[in-house]
Amino acid sequence: MALLPPGQRAVEGFPRFGTHLHHPPPPVPEHPAIEVCGAAVEPVTIALTELAQLPRREQKADFHCVAGWSATDLLWEGTPFRDFYRLVIEPALAPGATITHLSFEGLDEFRSVVQLEDALADDVFLADRLDGEPLDSDHGAPIRLVSPKQYGFVNTKHLCRIEVHTAAPPDPDKWSPLASHARARVWAEERHRYLPGRVVRPVYHALIGPIRRLSARGSMNR
Repeated sequence: MALLPPGQRAVEGFPRFGTHLHHPPPPVPEHPAIEVCGAAVEPVTIALTELAQLPRREQKADFHCVAGWSATDLLWEGTPFRDFYRLVIEPALAPGATITHLSFEGLDEFRSVVQLEDALADDVFLADRLDGEPLDSDHGAPIRLVSPKQYGFVNTKHLCRIEVHTAAPPDPDKWSPLASHARARVWAEERHRYLPGRVVRPVYHALIGPIRRLSARGSMNR
């Protein structure tokens, strides 16, 4: 069995997850696209048909949910984000702009903020296929961010918008005791900003079963 990060337990399959678990996935637009925007960039929209023409790669990686479960040996396919940044975002940047963070927003209005150095890691993907099939609605159709070394809440599903920042954007959860960690690195167990990972492990492990049941119920109701 592959070594898992601290506090993680392997599960069968790949449950649907996320803050919107109690809602159905958003419908896929007729002409899906990713908008790139921000104060330091000329806005650009790239259709997914255009994205498919950029460099592509397959990559096997595990997915680690902050709740303590891991789906292992998933085969992702898509565009390495490093190539997307180089070919799409960099040419649109204002001269001399220094980008520090990126916001990734999904059609379900979920948003994650990623430091640039983490986003440009060589295993970060804009994925549109999983295990040889197009992404389904449970796992982020039509395209999603995949950052295997960060917890699942970074891996925005149903991606439709990327915003560039020259400084860390405002954080509405700044003072929450459950605020998400800014780096969310799984091997450092950076689950929350203020609570050590070991403290929340027992609570999250107790939730794995209910999450799986809720995920299965949601899939059957569609």
